[in-house]
Parts: sequence; structure tokens; C-alpha cells
Amino acid sequence: MIRVLLVDDHASFRQPLAFMLEQEPDLTVIGQAGSLADARTLLRDVDVAVLDLDLPDGSGLVLVRELHQANPHARVLVLTASVKRKELAETVAFGADGALHKSVGLADIIAAVRRLAAGEPLHTPEELIQMLRVAGQERDKELAARASLDRLTRREREVLQALADGLNDREIAERLGMSTETARTHMVNILNKLGVQSRLQALVFALRHGAVQIA
Repeated sequence: MIRVLLVDDHASFRQPLAFMLEQEPDLTVIGQAGSLADARTLLRDVDVAVLDLDLPDGSGLVLVRELHQANPHARVLVLTASVKRKELAETVAFGADGALHKSVGLADIIAAVRRLAAGEPLHTPEELIQMLRVAGQERDKELAARASLDRLTRREREVLQALADGLNDREIAERLGMSTETARTHMVNILNKLGVQSRLQALVFALRHGAVQIA
């Protein structure tokens, strides 16, 4: 029997899938979980784990490495609602053995579980290479973004956070005890260091990479 673990926070998806998998003579669902915390108690004695990426207490990708540590022979199939190549590539880069979109049919999921359990690849070498290339490009972009943010001074970060708080130049100057002209100069420096053309782009950039917070 192929022992399957299902991890998905949507019971309306997970439970019917479990029921259908149980109808197969060679498959058995040994556990179901709707969160990382619940899944961590079920990582042993698994042949194939079917994971969702978006869980209430974190990314399902965290479980990939934890599962492999607890059970080196287990295989991981990610079911995702995302169609972005970046996210699909990240699953492979994190060590998942395959990824399918949630819109695929039940027969495709069952076939994928069987192939992974048999040690067969789910994706062609060309697809894997492309996914890893995309993941590498995304990592390079993230490193470049971090390097840009690291170039900001403490004062420039304060100005950027004030911008995120919705303040204009005069209000930023009042909060930080500087002249309006100095606040504008800091903003120009921020745009140059981040390589963006507008304050909105700077704000989106900073939010995307966790440099500022919006209350």
C-alpha cells in the first residue's frame, strides 16, 4: 500500500480527495492535516505527502525539508492554486518532487502519487532544469533587492517608513525633525539607491521585501 499524507487547510478539498484516494486498492491515507503544526505530528511512515503551499501557520514548503529529515524516503507532491512559474519553481528548489495545479483531475493526482511512490520523476529533465533556472533567477533578484535596501541609511529607512505611513514631505520633515528640503533629498536618494522612478514604486519595493510595514 502507498501511504499518503494530505496537508491542506481547506477541508472541503482535502476530505473529498482523501475519500477518493481511499477507493484505490493500492492507496491509503494515513493522515490529514490543515496546518503545519498538525502535519508535523504525522511525518513518519509516509510514502507520498500531498501538500498545499498556503497554510494558516506558514508555507507548506517548510514541511518538505522536515519530512525528508523525518523520513528520507518520502516523496512530496505539491498541489497549488498558483499558476506562477516562480512559485512552481520554488517548490522544486525546496526539494519537492513535483507540483501540480489544483485544477487537475483526480486521475492526474492519483497517477502522480503512484509515479512518485515508484521512484519515477513527475517532470521531464527539461522541465526541472527550467524550474531550477527560474528559481535561481528569482533568488538573484531577491539578493539584488536586499543589496539595494542595505545601501539605505538609517535616516533613509525612517523616511521610507514615514512614506509607508502615508505622510507627505512636510509631515515627514516634522516627524523626523528635519527641513522639508532635506526630506525631499532623502527621498531622491532612496529612489536612486532602489533603482525606481517614483515614490509609489519605492513603497511597493520596500513592502515586497519587508523593509517597511503598513499598519
